[in-house]
Parts: sequence; C-alpha cells; structure tokens
Amino acid sequence: MTSLAQTAGRTGDRPHAAVTMLDVTIPVYNEERDLATCVHRLHEYLTRNFPYQFRITVADNASTDGTPLVATRLTHELDAVHYIRLEQKGRGRALSQVWAASQAQVVAYLDVDMSTDLNALLPLVAPLISGHSDLAIGTRLSRHSRVVRGRKREFISRTYNLLLHSTLFTRFSDAQCGFKAVRADVARKLLPLIQDTGWFFDTELLVLAERAGLRIHEVPVDWTDDPDSRVDIVATAIADLKGVARVARALAGGRLPLADIAAQFGRNPLEPAAPEVPPGLFTQLVRFAAIGIASTLAYLVLFLFFRIELGAQAANLLALLVTAVANTAANRRLTFGIAGRVKAARHQLQGLAVFGLGLALTSGSLAGLQLVQARPGRGLEVGVLVAANLAATVLRFVLLRGWVFRHRRVITGRAAIADEL
Repeated sequence: MTSLAQTAGRTGDRPHAAVTMLDVTIPVYNEERDLATCVHRLHEYLTRNFPYQFRITVADNASTDGTPLVATRLTHELDAVHYIRLEQKGRGRALSQVWAASQAQVVAYLDVDMSTDLNALLPLVAPLISGHSDLAIGTRLSRHSRVVRGRKREFISRTYNLLLHSTLFTRFSDAQCGFKAVRADVARKLLPLIQDTGWFFDTELLVLAERAGLRIHEVPVDWTDDPDSRVDIVATAIADLKGVARVARALAGGRLPLADIAAQFGRNPLEPAAPEVPPGLFTQLVRFAAIGIASTLAYLVLFLFFRIELGAQAANLLALLVTAVANTAANRRLTFGIAGRVKAARHQLQGLAVFGLGLALTSGSLAGLQLVQARPGRGLEVGVLVAANLAATVLRFVLLRGWVFRHRRVITGRAAIADEL
C-alpha cells in the first residue's frame, strides 16, 4: 500500500502547500476561556514538530458565549487555523461535518481541555501517514499510559469499555478518549454509516471500523483529568447504552455494508475458531456459578455507586443492565463454549430478555420492601436485592441453557449426534 507521505511532494522544509497532510479538529461549546490557549499550544507544537502541512479547525457547536469572537481572532493571528460554526450541538455532528469536508489526508480531533499530552500526537498519526493503519486512538487504559483522574471517572471508563467488550465484542481498549485520528479515505466510507451525533460517535466509529476489518492503532497517552468538565455523566451513560443497543441491532440484522468496506481496503477481520465440543453439564454449572458470583459482586458495587446520585430503582436498572450484558458474554464464551461473533448480537438480545425477567424480580422485591417499610436502610435494601438476585440467577441458568444457547441436534449420516446441552 502506498503511504500518504509518498503522495506529498516537498518544497523546502515542508511538503507542497497544496497538500494538507493533517487536519486537527477541536470541537467546542462555550469555551471562550480555554480555546485560545488550546489553539496556540497545538499550533506551536505542530509548527515545531510536524514535518507536513497541517490545518487546525475549530468546530463551534452553537456556542452562546464569546467563543465565536475568540475563534475568529485566532484565524487572523495564526496561519492554518480555520473556524466553522454549527447551529446545532453535538460533538459527533461537528466531527462528521468537518471531516467529510476536509481536503487533508488524515483527519483527527482532540478535546479543548488538552487533557492528553501533545507528545502523543505524532505517534498517533504516523501509522496513518505510513499506510500501516486506518484509524488511531489514544488509550488511557494501557499499562503504559500515565493517567491522573478521580476514581469515579476511572471506574466509569473501565466499566463502559468492559460493557463494549461484552456486548459488541470489541477489541480496542478505550472508546472515549478525546484523542483520535482517521485516514480521510477511510472516514469518507464510514461517516455515512454513523447515526450518532453526540458522545457515542467515537464508539460507533470504532465498532464499525473494527467490524469492517480495518486496522486500529492504539497509542498509550499521558492524560490528566479536567476538573471543570461539564459532561453529564448519567445522561451520557444512558445515551451510550441506547447507542450500544442500536448498533447491536444493526449488526445483527446485517444492514451495514461492512464487507464491502473491508474489500475496498483489503482488510479481513480475524474470527476465533469455535470449540468443537461444548462443556458438559457439571462444568457448565461450575463456570456459571463462578461467573454468577463475580456478577453479583459487580452488581453490588455498581448499585452502590449509582445509588449515590440516583434513586434505588434507577440504580438497580443501570447496575443490572451492565452486569447482565457482561454476564451473558462471559457465559456465552466460558460456560457454553461459544466463540466468535456469529449470532453474538442475537444472543445478547435474548440475554436482555432474560435480563427483563431478572429486573422484574429485583424491582418487584424493591417495590415490595418499600411497601412494607417506607424508608428501608441501605443494608436491608442490599440484602433483599441479594436474595432476589439469587432467584434470578437460577432462572437465568435455566433460560440460558434451554433457550439462548440451546444446542441444535446435528444429523451426520445415520447417527444423530447431540451434545450435552
């Protein structure tokens, strides 16, 4: 594959001015205080370290403060800085519009809070310029990353990525780090398939790229949390869960032309081989019990965490939903011996149906407790939920074994072979 660098002729110290190699987008909403500092730092870094023509695009998501004035002033002060105004909010909307119109060879973005150390920018875009990779992401979850942030955000980030691994069977490590780059030709193929215009945009982009067999390069980053972040964690979490469900349905229905994209770029996804012999009943029970214990502990931690800001029913719903999808994925692979992505989305949807029954049991238990005692203590609440979850666990095993992962009888010659499922 010809590298992008080979397509850019050089004049003096930099390639010919007609070829813009990198376009870095900074999506903003009411960032009049931080915008100038961010753009000046980025411009200085690229001028000193990036050997090709670059462009910085400030994408304004309908700001109502002085952001437009600051951005306009920056376009006059600095070469290669551009400003675009959108009349609707949404980070995904801004990135999609700017990237689709960009003439650069590689498009990227970073958050205006500059949480990510800029020294990771060249390692981020280098594999795309060379042609080795199709997308590149900064990751805060690598053991080589150096991250400074509160336990709450760390917990949410790892839980969200665990959810993606369990439901959509993703392999990338960090979906939401605000530090990504894409080859422009790849972006033009993927952007029309992405529906989200908000924070889930990143996840949807990565999931579709991975399913199309595109190569995603990960760069460990040094990252410092912005204490002034205005992201609504609960609203974003709910929107992300809805996005996961929507993408899972689309993948299960085969409505996305991902095979065509894979063929165009010569990438083929690798699927792990499924085991020939599924585990027996005793092994299934042991593994299911172990996964169930882990799930219950995770559920309790999540419930207590969500209970800080939410009511008992809402906390129960979110905690049970997250652990349910992780539980289904773990049982699919470990308890019932099913690997690969074939029918994975269907299994998750069936698992969610089983989750609905578990939700009815636990929510009914909470409602009953509140009828008996108007303001129960947290310990009593947790105790009732543990008992209800034990009952839901038994029901879950029966339904997973007899319905979701039920083995089909296979006829081979004269023999009817059925495994122990």
